[in-house]
Amino acid sequence: MPQVKPRTLSGFMELLPGPQARMDAIMRVLRETYALYGFANIDTPAVEAAEVLLAKGGGETEKQIYRFMKGDHDLALRFDLTVPLAKYVAMHYGELAFPFRRYQIGKVYRGERSQRGRFREFYQADIDVIGDGSLDIASDAEMPAVICEVFRRLGIERFCIRMNNRKILNGLFTYLGVGDRAGAVMTAVDKLEKIGREKVADLLTELGMTPEKAVELLDVLASEDPMGTLASLTGKNETLDAGIEELKTVTGLLPGLGVPDDKWRVDLTIARGLDYYTGTVYETQLLDHPEVGSVCSGGRYDDLAGFYTDKKLPGVGLSIGVTRLFYILQEQDLLNGDLPTAPCDALIIPLGEDLTYAMACATALREEGVRTQVYTEKKKAKAKFAYADKLAVPFAVVVGGDEEASGTVGLKDLQAGGQVTVTAREAAEIIKKSIDRPVKPVKGE
Repeated sequence: MPQVKPRTLSGFMELLPGPQARMDAIMRVLRETYALYGFANIDTPAVEAAEVLLAKGGGETEKQIYRFMKGDHDLALRFDLTVPLAKYVAMHYGELAFPFRRYQIGKVYRGERSQRGRFREFYQADIDVIGDGSLDIASDAEMPAVICEVFRRLGIERFCIRMNNRKILNGLFTYLGVGDRAGAVMTAVDKLEKIGREKVADLLTELGMTPEKAVELLDVLASEDPMGTLASLTGKNETLDAGIEELKTVTGLLPGLGVPDDKWRVDLTIARGLDYYTGTVYETQLLDHPEVGSVCSGGRYDDLAGFYTDKKLPGVGLSIGVTRLFYILQEQDLLNGDLPTAPCDALIIPLGEDLTYAMACATALREEGVRTQVYTEKKKAKAKFAYADKLAVPFAVVVGGDEEASGTVGLKDLQAGGQVTVTAREAAEIIKKSIDRPVKPVKGE
């Protein structure tokens, strides 16, 4: 039988147990933090009917989506978690309490060219608040608070949440005479960081703006005092005024939510490429690694579920690209080397061939909450301890004829050294006191 060369497809990630343990630690922080803010966990299928996922599709979405036929069914892999959420809320509207607060961590799939830090299969970690008919703007202020808490718990200190409001941009474009081309102007503005002011100005003139109007727009967007500049524009356009008021409300609530002043700023250049955002928008950068772009983004949308229901279901949410964030942290050697990666807290090492007593000791340890594995292979003691060392298991529990006769175990600390003879229950207490699990996934500053 011919062998097939094992390989992992480009743009797909698989990890060895050690790095996987660090990824799991990041996921655990996300789940605990999202739950802390009252978000309920849900899951949605990775495969949906293509017409459901593409209801608001077209353009780049349709090019990137993984789509296939199974019998007579036109199917596709989800490309984000927000569109499936819209379908979920529309389907279960009568069973949900609103505002509906949910989080979801799951894999999504995009058939785009893989490159450094960008994958075709990757984890996203989303939170959203969905309202029934309306949703108070205060929910928008919670998003930066959650981002700050997530990064604090991860151990990431140097980051900045940049915020804007799409109504401000739409109002500015109308005021400057290009409201009918708002989408194209928004796309041009979104390229400011990538191609620079001069080239964006050229794009704006190609879209019909006079050079003077293009300069005026770019001057507003580049203002070092954005809120002061916006105040001088009050009364120029109704949509612009609404956006200014919403942004003032959101930023005014941040101190009470515990968001430090140095962790956020208003940035009028933030537009977000997705066209379903209608109000507040967010992008989060790692200050020491601006080249990787946003690692956490999101915003307000007024009616994302409109393709699935007649009910108006506005929402606000954010998404953390977990796989991308993990890749960056790993590449920059920022993941905490002290993070426990062993699959168990104790490895039971039998000195004889009869495993009956070893299995009973393992059961006793597990009943006390100690993660325990029994080494069952018939090898010499040296090989068994070498196995524990390779896995970085902190404790070995040695059991032989003498231990079985006395109802004890030999508990060996594989990190600090030393061995004591105790009962299995006493061993469990020692192990639990010695293991301090809450270690931040990222190295301290």
